[in-house]
Amino acid sequence: MSQTGTNAAGTNTGGATLSLPGVTHLASGKVRELYAVDDHLLLVASDRISAFDYILDTPIPDKGRVLTQLSMWWFERLADLVPNHIVTADVEKFPAVLAGSAEALRGRTMLCERLEMIPIECVARGYLAGSGLTEYRVSRTVCGVPLPEGLADGSRLERPIFTPAAKAAFGEHDENITFAETAERIGAGLAEEISRLTLAVYAAARDIAIERGIILADTKFEFGRRADGAVVLADEVLTPDSSRFWPLDQWQPGRTQPSFDKQFVRDWLTSPDSGWDPKSGERPPTLPDEVVERTRDRYVEAYQRLTGRTFQ
Repeated sequence: MSQTGTNAAGTNTGGATLSLPGVTHLASGKVRELYAVDDHLLLVASDRISAFDYILDTPIPDKGRVLTQLSMWWFERLADLVPNHIVTADVEKFPAVLAGSAEALRGRTMLCERLEMIPIECVARGYLAGSGLTEYRVSRTVCGVPLPEGLADGSRLERPIFTPAAKAAFGEHDENITFAETAERIGAGLAEEISRLTLAVYAAARDIAIERGIILADTKFEFGRRADGAVVLADEVLTPDSSRFWPLDQWQPGRTQPSFDKQFVRDWLTSPDSGWDPKSGERPPTLPDEVVERTRDRYVEAYQRLTGRTFQ
């Protein structure tokens, strides 16, 4: 994330810029804006979407609200496994300085604890896909974890694995690293703790998702520490932006799986229809209306199938 320090901050929520006077803007991510509000942090999820390390010009309507509301649903169900950083997502309970922005913040904003963030992306993989598949094809390993011969795109692993990555600066790729390298960076005890928590949370979420006809192929978590050293689940959790969700009834190893995430956007960008080459150095083109609509539908469907609720 890039660091800033303006006092009359704004964030693009997918439409007009949202001004939040009286609070301090701390950082911008590909999707979220981070603000300091009294002793807390305010995470605002925009409707921006990224692909191939570009923030696309075309927002996906309601995406920020889907991400936030799905995260809150998961945080509630995982609270017995690991504490989280949520103070409240109810705008009526936000500090008074935000009262004038309540409607713009509603549904897409979380008021959170301040934590010392652990500089490791904690990835759990139960199936082979993405960068894990790419590494496996070269070395039969993922982040140093050996895997058996004969696995294909979408193969289920015998047991889930912890495959950490070192967090990169905004606009750069996270770097996949081994567990040993993780221990060198943050200490063996903390590395063991985040590995244990990552796999425990993944297993719980995987079981919930499969009951709803969805495979949780992989996901990434971020953890922070309170002043007393307690490890806390932070950022977003188990959304289509941080996870691969596949429909169970269409799972077929050996091919790219249909998904409930932004893979639809990636597929269009790499198709002849887009006329764009990810290696060209040029910005991606504007997404056509059909791609925007179908991507929004996939995010909303993921929310509704997982939670059993109708997205408002």
